[in-house]
Amino acid sequence: MTVRMRHTHAHTANRRSHHALTGAPITLEEGSKTPRLRHRVSLTTGTYRGKKVIDIVKKVEKKQKK
Repeated sequence: MTVRMRHTHAHTANRRSHHALTGAPITLEEGSKTPRLRHRVSLTTGTYRGKKVIDIVKKVEKKQKK
């Protein structure tokens, strides 16, 4: 049986240097200047890429009825 090659700390660290996590990209909404995640609907205005997608007022009224 062969002896496996040894890995030094430097070799392991070089491999793991690409494992770092990055934070989520947060942008500011154009009209209301509220922070939101990219590629997601704004929960304060209900818009996505300048188009109204969700009626926030209707959603809040429905929640208050329950």
